[in-house]
Parts: sequence; C-alpha cells; structure tokens
Amino acid sequence: MNLFKAASTVSLLTLASRITGLVRELLMASVFGASALTDAFNVAFRIPNLLRRLFAEGAFSQAFVPILAANRAQHGDESTQLLIDRVATLLAWALVLTCVLGVAAAPVLVYAMASGLQPRPFEAAVFMTRWMFPYIAFMSLVSLAAAVLNTYKRFAVPAATPVLLNLAMIAAAWWGAPWFKSLGLEPIYALAGGVMLGGALQLAVQVPALLRIGMLPRICFGARHIKAAWADPATQSVLTLMLPALLGVGVAQISLLINTQIASYLAPGSVSWLTYADRLMEFPIALLGVALGVVLMPQLAAAKAAGNNQQYAAMIDWGLRLVVLLGLPCAVALLTFATPLVASLYHYGAFTARDVQQTSIALMGYGAGLLGLLAIKVLAPGYYASQNIKTPVRIAVVVLVVTQLLNIALVPLLAHAGLALAIGIGALINALWLLLGLLKNGSYTPSPGWWRFSVQVGLASGLLGAALWWGAGSVDWTAAQTHWGLRLGRLAGACLGGAALYFALLRLAGLKLRPLMKPEKLPEKPGPELR
Repeated sequence: MNLFKAASTVSLLTLASRITGLVRELLMASVFGASALTDAFNVAFRIPNLLRRLFAEGAFSQAFVPILAANRAQHGDESTQLLIDRVATLLAWALVLTCVLGVAAAPVLVYAMASGLQPRPFEAAVFMTRWMFPYIAFMSLVSLAAAVLNTYKRFAVPAATPVLLNLAMIAAAWWGAPWFKSLGLEPIYALAGGVMLGGALQLAVQVPALLRIGMLPRICFGARHIKAAWADPATQSVLTLMLPALLGVGVAQISLLINTQIASYLAPGSVSWLTYADRLMEFPIALLGVALGVVLMPQLAAAKAAGNNQQYAAMIDWGLRLVVLLGLPCAVALLTFATPLVASLYHYGAFTARDVQQTSIALMGYGAGLLGLLAIKVLAPGYYASQNIKTPVRIAVVVLVVTQLLNIALVPLLAHAGLALAIGIGALINALWLLLGLLKNGSYTPSPGWWRFSVQVGLASGLLGAALWWGAGSVDWTAAQTHWGLRLGRLAGACLGGAALYFALLRLAGLKLRPLMKPEKLPEKPGPELR
C-alpha cells in the first residue's frame, strides 16, 4: 500500500472531523462564551476524555495494535479473530465496572480535576460528569474497532466517525440548549446529552465495517469464557504491555490534570481559553500527527514482525520528513498569526475581545511546541512496534517533572499561557529524547539529504512567518463590527495565500516533493514468522 495515499485518506477525513469540530466550538463560544459554567462543562467533558485517552486511545491501543498486527502476520485470521473476541470480552467487563464507579465517584473526580471551581459550577460539573461518564465505554469499544480496522488497512471509517460526535453536539447547542432553557434547566446541560448521543453513533457505525472484514468482536458473558480470555497468552501479553503504557499515558494525563487544577485557580475563563486554543491546535495535530500515527503504527509493527528493519527505518524517516515539511510552517503560523485565527473564528456573540486576546496567547504557547507534538506521533510508535513501551514511559516521567518546573517559572509571568508554553517545551524535549533513543539503538538511521532538506524548509518557513506577521498587523482582525463573512473570507485568503507562498518558496529552493508523495510501498502479504 502507498503510505502517503493512506495518510492522505485519514487526513482528509480527519479534516472533515475538525471542520465540524470547529463549527461546534464556534457555536459553543457564541452561545455560551467563556464563563464559569463553560469551565464546568469543559471540566466534566475532560474527565471521560482523560480516561478515554488513558485507557482506550492511549494504553490499550499502544499495547493491543502491535500484538494484533504480529498475531495476524504470524498466525493468520482465525487466531486473530479469537484474540479480538477475548480482548473484547475482558474490555467490556472492565468498562462496566469503570462506568459504575465513575458515576458514583463523580464529586471526587471533579474535585481532583478542578477543586478551584465555585459551588454552582462545581455542582454543574458533577451533574454533567455523571451524565457523560458512560461515554468512555462507547469510545473504548470504538478504539477496539479502530485498532482492528486499521490493522486490516481499513482507515476510512475510524477516521470519519468523530464527525458524528461533533454533529450531535452541534444539534445539542443549536436545538437542545433553547429547549432546556424553556424547561427551566441550565442550557449547557444539553451538551452532555449531545456527547452521549455522539458516542453511541460512533460505536454503531463501526459494526458494518467490522462485519465486512469478518472481524466483529464476539463478547462472551459466561465465567468459562472470561477465564479462558484471561488465561490466553496473547491477552496476557496485551495486559503486560498495558501496565507500562498506562504509566506513560498516565503521565501525560497527570500533566493535564495538574494544568487544569492550576487554571481553575486563575482568572475565570482560563480553563475555557486553554480549551479553545487547544481545539485550534488539534487541526495540525490531527491532520498530520494523528494521520501518520494511525497509518504507521500497524505497518511498523508488521514490519518488525516480518523482520524487515530497512522498511521500518524508511517509514520512520518518511514520517519525520512530513512532520518537518508540514509541521514547521504550521508552528510558524500559530506563533505569528494567532490573533487573526482566534478573532476570525471565535469573536462572535458572547466571546469578547478579552477572550480573543487570552486565547491567542495560549495558542502561541501551544504553537511553540507543535513540532514536538507532531514528531512524537511518529517516534513513539517506533518503540511501540517493537513492544518497547518502557523507554517512552521513562522519558514521559522525566518530561512531566520538567513541565511542572516550567509551570513554576512561567505561570506567575504568563498566567494560563504559561501552562500552554510549558506543555509545548515539554513536547519538544520528549520528541528529541525519543529520536536520540532510536538513533542510539540503531533502529533508525536518517536517509541522506536531511541537512539540505532542513535548510530548504527552514528558509521557506521563515519567509512565510514574515509575511504572516505583516498580514496580522496590517488589518484590525478584532474589529467586532466586521461582518463574519468578511472575516472568514480574509482568513481563508490569508491561509491559501500563505500555503501558496510556502510551496512556491520550496520550489524556488529546489525541494522536490514527489518522493515524499510516493514513498516505498509496503508488502501486501504478511512477512515470515520471526524465529
């Protein structure tokens, strides 16, 4: 298969998800603004999302995908189906227990996440947490389905399904909030219902895709089946790999938890400013980083299982080149063009000029570390594919300590923006450490031409930054009276013009893009069993 084509498919579908997600955020910002109650919703929504990233998309995927890909390469589809059934059985029972405990312990979870909330928003956060907690069950099963589909090179459905969550939340904000208000309820509670509806829809659309490849999980409820699933060596391998993976992903979530706690003690709206900035950061991360991670993870694992170290190194090299080629100009744009972005997209209704300013400086802090955040999506799967999760975990623990030390230094100076900048710097350190580890152990050797490539991209990105900086200062992007159509039109023109300028500069610098568009193809058939 062509890696670039697969990554492009995932990226385009993810773009649809992010566009609908942006519409969702714009609508939420316009209807609810940045207030104590929006902070409450963001805290409540962050709790199941934290656990989803911790267990589903995080530790579970990191442990399950390499085992699944290796099992398919070495033992075939029948053994793979049995592994999927047994893992699904254990996962389903774990989710039932987790949801029951989560609903009961909602006040403790909210306090642990944001103890600085005042009584009314605290109570609202507890109520919404209880409503939304089962969302983790839907998304964990969606992650199981996505792991199976991606291993079988079916990338489209998992990449497209987040659109359904966004559409459900848009409907909740547009129709549900006024309805709740007419009933005398807090309008923002409608968003909790939208989250649950979106989770159910995302799980439902996985079923036909799994049926088409004959890999629909069969969840068994009898004690005999649970015992057999627990005793299976393959599921034991998944569980064994999950333990260090939990610690590694947990470190990142602990950092998020600490940052949310700190933000809850800052000016009201700080949690929301960081959330709105993070949503804009999700565009480049999802379009490039997530797409590369989704495509590379099962392919790297299959290459390792087949003993094809040359293909393994070539895929990492290709991924890193795309990160630099597309990630560096995005980082430059976030640093030089943050205010026009935020003002054009969010400055409507209840979202004030002060909200624009505070969200913009948070976005710049995140943007400083964008290259690191993207590179991690390529480098970390290089370790997971070798079933080496301990090394990224050790690195993550040290980076957590460094990030909190940076918070101590930066938050008194920059308030909530210091939290964003600390995360960005920590991501750069994490990515550099992962890269040095792969170079040191010989897993990855850079292909020729990196220095020339870096200079070409660096010069083009620098000139792009100068042009965007001029564009940001030449127009009053924050003028509230400017019609929304004109704002969005100017923003679209600036983005398209910036992209055209960047690629024209690359062409003038002599950079050839075609080799990156058609990297070496992977073998379609699984390789031989490792001895």
